[in-house]
Amino acid sequence: MSETPAQSPENPDFDAMTRDIAEVPAVEVIVTVAVNLMSAAAVKLGLTDEGDKYKDLDEARKLVHALAGLLDASTTEISSFHAAPLRDGLKSLQLAFREASLVPDDPGQGPGEKYTGPVYG
Repeated sequence: MSETPAQSPENPDFDAMTRDIAEVPAVEVIVTVAVNLMSAAAVKLGLTDEGDKYKDLDEARKLVHALAGLLDASTTEISSFHAAPLRDGLKSLQLAFREASLVPDDPGQGPGEKYTGPVYG
């Protein structure tokens, strides 16, 4: 019988998790986080099959702003192969936010525009 305690939510194997994350290249971690932020923002913008069920523009603003900051900070660290589609996705989310807002932000004041500059349709 094994002396190692069984894996469970109450007893996670942090050593294995650390080894797993150590093997992942930084670019992959950055891209994964960016995709997660994009997905969460899309849900909060009501762009999923559920539509307005989870729509929350205040939450969407925070997620889009965080995504823009991450992409701005990591531009020199990830290749254009990775950065270009993420920037396109960010712009799409920014435009969707502008369309969803009852009172649109002034150009340059929308979520993430501090990092990207004004976004126009």
